[in-house]
Amino acid sequence: MSYIIIGVLLGVITVAMAFVAIYHKDFIVAIIALGAMGLFTSIIYLMLAAPDVAMTEAAIGSGLTSILFFYVLNRIRSVDEQKEKEN
Repeated sequence: MSYIIIGVLLGVITVAMAFVAIYHKDFIVAIIALGAMGLFTSIIYLMLAAPDVAMTEAAIGSGLTSILFFYVLNRIRSVDEQKEKEN
C-alpha cells in the first residue's frame, strides 16, 4: 500500500515540476525544475524495476540536459551583452 502512495506522490511531484518548467518566467528556475523532473522520473523507473532506464534518465534526462541548457543560456546572455556593448 505504501508503495502505491509513494508512486502516486512521485507522479504528482513530477507533473508539478513539468508545469513549473513550462510556465515559470525565470529560465534558471525552469531548467532546475526540468532537472528535478528528470530525477523524480528516474526514481519512478526504479520503482517499476527498470534500473537501466532509471540510470539513463538520471544521466541524460536530468544531468546532461540541464548542463546543456545552462551552457546555451550562458552563451545567449554573453552574445546579448556583446551586442549591447557594440551599440
